[in-house]
Amino acid sequence: MITDSSQDSAQTGLPALPGGACGVPEPGAVEAEFAGVDGTLVQRRWVEAAVAVKFEQLAPVAAFPVVPGRRWGPGWWWSATTGRHVMHGSQAMCTQLMFLDRDPRVVGLSARPVRLIWRDPGSGRVLTWVPQLFARYADGVALLADCPAATAPAAGRAERAAAVLEAACEAVGFTYRRLAPPEKVVAANVRWLAGYRHPRHRDAGGLEQAVLDAFAAERPLMAGAAAAGEVLTALPVLYHALWSGRLAADLTRPLGEQTLVSPGPAAGDGKRREQQES
Repeated sequence: MITDSSQDSAQTGLPALPGGACGVPEPGAVEAEFAGVDGTLVQRRWVEAAVAVKFEQLAPVAAFPVVPGRRWGPGWWWSATTGRHVMHGSQAMCTQLMFLDRDPRVVGLSARPVRLIWRDPGSGRVLTWVPQLFARYADGVALLADCPAATAPAAGRAERAAAVLEAACEAVGFTYRRLAPPEKVVAANVRWLAGYRHPRHRDAGGLEQAVLDAFAAERPLMAGAAAAGEVLTALPVLYHALWSGRLAADLTRPLGEQTLVSPGPAAGDGKRREQQES
């Protein structure tokens, strides 16, 4: 029997382990299940699949549930990184997708592309977990992540699954993390800039270079937009440049007319990630 211990399977729990101990199998004993090109499920040893499979290109291995009474249901995030939509199942997951999409190191994103399967060393039961996000980095390494809605440490079945996934990922050079929710002001600012992430805003009205030149030295946001040209046309270009990292501002404070904007660290199409502690 397979016990689906993914975070969306509230009706099924992992067996209690005495003293909070976590049963962690050898990485070579962990299996990976994912959707093949034709949509059929494929199961391989995790240590083999992690090397051979491009999880960033796969469809979700499990559907996002629609829970009656929940204010937030499944949706889609258009990724500036990949140029396609990535599905999400919660507001917390959507927010983490947004931050990963802005990370200049990320080159691929997908949602729930793999189910990890293992036999609990203590109980002998077959257990599974479906991480919510997968991110591929430019250097080839990857991140499997879950997106809790609160900063509290993992507990119960999430804690035990995290121990298994951390060991399985470490064995193949990947990382597993539970991504902490970002600070509210930073999240609100990045969400605003994300509204201008589409490439059509980069050179709207032919003002890209004028906007960059206006902020060659640090100056207030609105003053620079006015100096670049017609304000309503310049602002989308400015916000896109802040999203991509070609311009920079302190996003720990609310964006406004007097926000100081300066040249950013990114060149070309680069994106800048606002660093967070998790």
